[in-house]
Formats: sequence, structure tokens, C-alpha cells
Amino acid sequence: MRFNLSSTALGSRLLTLSRVINSKNSLPILDCFLFSVHDGQLTVTASDSENVMRGTLNLENCEGEGDFAVNNHTILDAVKELPEQPLSLDVDMGEMKIYITYQNGSYNFPILNADEYPKAQTVSENATTITIDAGILSDNVNRSLFATAQDELRPVMNGIYFDLQADSLAIVASDGHKLVRNKNFMIKSDIPASFILPKKPATLLKNVLSKDGGDVVIRFDDRSADISFAEGNLSCRLIEGKYPNYNSVIPQDNPNQVTIDRKSLIGALRRVLPFASDSSQLIRFHVAAGLLELRAEDIDFATSAKESVTCEYGGNPMDIGFKGSSMLEILNNLESEDVTIQLADPSRAGIIIPGVQPENEDILMLIMPMLLND
Repeated sequence: MRFNLSSTALGSRLLTLSRVINSKNSLPILDCFLFSVHDGQLTVTASDSENVMRGTLNLENCEGEGDFAVNNHTILDAVKELPEQPLSLDVDMGEMKIYITYQNGSYNFPILNADEYPKAQTVSENATTITIDAGILSDNVNRSLFATAQDELRPVMNGIYFDLQADSLAIVASDGHKLVRNKNFMIKSDIPASFILPKKPATLLKNVLSKDGGDVVIRFDDRSADISFAEGNLSCRLIEGKYPNYNSVIPQDNPNQVTIDRKSLIGALRRVLPFASDSSQLIRFHVAAGLLELRAEDIDFATSAKESVTCEYGGNPMDIGFKGSSMLEILNNLESEDVTIQLADPSRAGIIIPGVQPENEDILMLIMPMLLND
């Protein structure tokens, strides 16, 4: 079997797929990429037994068909340093070796039998299907990942929750202290359905989805999901369990609204945060007419800082405490120039929304307050 393809195309695809492979695997074959050459196409598969990702490349010249496995480190090391040039790959299934020829040299190394490679878990025929624009899904996943938890006792919190309802698709993440809810009003279903996507496949998706458009088709049942996108496919096992009622923690009426320049607030937080206590990272927000004052204090080291930022606010003066690092994460994962912080009182969660919502979407972020010691 012999085929030709571009070194850059192969190298970039292998690098993307290599993120699936764990550093330590229970099965030695999972240290390998599975190469399948059929109908003038090369399909490369990587797996960690729970997540299976495939990428497809069109071949310029191809003689013969077949499947084989090759160690991921060996082939990555072989192609990643090559400049853009055509590669000729000659596979000898009798010797179980592959010969790669490039402009000024060649490599050869062993291959393994593809029969040992585990098969991906298939989604049932009555699976629910969601079709979503690749750029929108990438933005939503990117915006939500930071809010997922790392909680062994509540594994349902460790992923991104996709909640398909009659009016919208909500993509939600929360660790109990902060929450992100993205609503897309273009995607809806009369039959409610939901699933929890684990953090690893969500991160893999974020890295492969193109912002240039194209549709992503997600098929899912109770146990697994199959996600098809322009350059390949991802099959993964889902987190089983019931996600908490996220709507119940979102305050319905926070009357005090602070509208402020997002980058100015990020800058002020970065300057004040080093002077807060390392353990709590508590920042005191004091809002009054037209002004937001940030205060940080570390009694143990006798340090303190304060900074004022102009804002739009017409309510009563108020003090509320937030964890500085969590507030920074929220602001960094929004894109609008201005943000509105909706507050009720020092004991209720604050809501942060972008000044301008994306078309047909509703983005909301929530942060729980911290106790102030007056």
C-alpha cells in the first residue's frame, strides 16, 4: 500500500489528535494512531478508550487499501520537524513496517496490527440530534469551560451541561461558586433532552472547531455522544447523572445595576488582587453614584490596596464581597466592551451580563458573594 500527502497537513492533524491520547494507557495499542486508507482518503483515529477522535485527509495518489496502527510519538517525531513538502508513505503489511520518504531523506519504523484497536461505542438509533454552527459552539464551550468543577463527590458538575428545551438550547457550567449560562434561541425542541459533556472532550472540541462556520452535528443518547464537524468526528462517553436545577440559583430580580467598562475593571482588579489575602482573595466592591471602589486587604502581611473606577450606577451605596480571581475569570471570558453587574444585596449572587448580547443568544454569568467582615 502506497499513498502521498502533504507533511504539514499530516503533522497538524496528528498534533490535534494526539491530545486525545493519555500519557499512560491500560492498553498498549492506545499509544498508537489508527491509520485507515480507503476510497482515496486517510482517516486517522486516536483514542483513550472513552474518547475517540477521527480526522480525515484526502490523498493525492493512493495504491491499495488497508488499516494499521503506528506509535504516536514515533510518527509525530518523524513529521513535526519537516517543512512543507510532499511525503510518500509505503506500507508493507508483510514486514509490518512503514517507509516514509521525503525530499532529502527517509524514515522507516514498525507498525502494529489494526485488529487490536478498540472499536468506538456507537450511539443508539433513537438518539437526539442537535445541529449548531461551529463558531457558535466553539464560543459557548470556550466561554463555559472555566466554570466547570473538579469535584470527585459530584461528578455531574465536572462537565458542560447541554439543556435542549422548547424555547432554546442552554449550555451551562458551574462549580457552585460561579455559573455560566449561554442560551441560543435558534436551537430548540418540543421534546426536552439534555446531556453532560465531560471536560476533556469539551476541550478537544474547543481546539478543533473552526470559527469560519460550517455546522456541527451532535447525536447523543443516555450514555454517549457522536459529534461530527468539518474536519472529523469525536465520539465520547457522557457523564451520567442529573444536573442540578441551575435556573433556581439565578436571582430573578437584581434591581441595582452597575454598567462599567470591562477592560478598565479587569485592569483595576489585577492591580488590587495581589494585596488581598491569598486564602480568600476577597475584594470589597463599594458602589455609589458614578463610582465603583475596589478594596483589598491582607491583615497577616499588613498590606492593602484600593482603586476607583468610573461607572454608571444610580442606586443606593452598597458594599459586597467577591472572590477576585473568579471575577477576573468571568470578565476575561466575556467579549463586549461594557458589562452590567446586577446586584440585590450583599448576601445574594451577582449577575454579570455583556453590554451587547450576540444575535439570538443570551449570555449570563453568576458569581456568589463572600462574607464581609465589617
